Amino acid sequence: MIVDTKKFFLHLVQENGKAIRYGVGLGREGFAWSGHARVGWKQEWPKWTPPDEMIERQPKLAQYSVTNGGMKPGINNPLGARALYIFQGKKDTLYRLHGTREDWSIGKAVSSGCVRLLNHDVIDLYRRVPNGSRILVV
Repeated sequence: MIVDTKKFFLHLVQENGKAIRYGVGLGREGFAWSGHARVGWKQEWPKWTPPDEMIERQPKLAQYSVTNGGMKPGINNPLGARALYIFQGKKDTLYRLHGTREDWSIGKAVSSGCVRLLNHDVIDLYRRVPNGSRILVV
């Protein structure tokens, strides 16, 4: 997978050399990143637990902390219908490729570093991408 941060697309390169293109939302200023990574694991209808740094910025999110069990899966969950967890080496980056209910965010830099896709797109991507798949963010 190649994430083009300038054009807001994720390209899933297939074995035949052709690619499937998905529109994405990306990290806002101060939260954008680039480099090599891989899919460490995947989850259908994931639970969401905001990182401590996010809770520090938005204290109302403490109700969804690890201690409180996170936010249950469902339509109001910010990770949407699927999540692919991004790792560098054996370390979870805390970034995700995930669905969103905020369709307006696709094509914009608004996230805390995650790569957002429309829910129907992340469901399609999830089916096509095995654990261990490489990601290049440029």
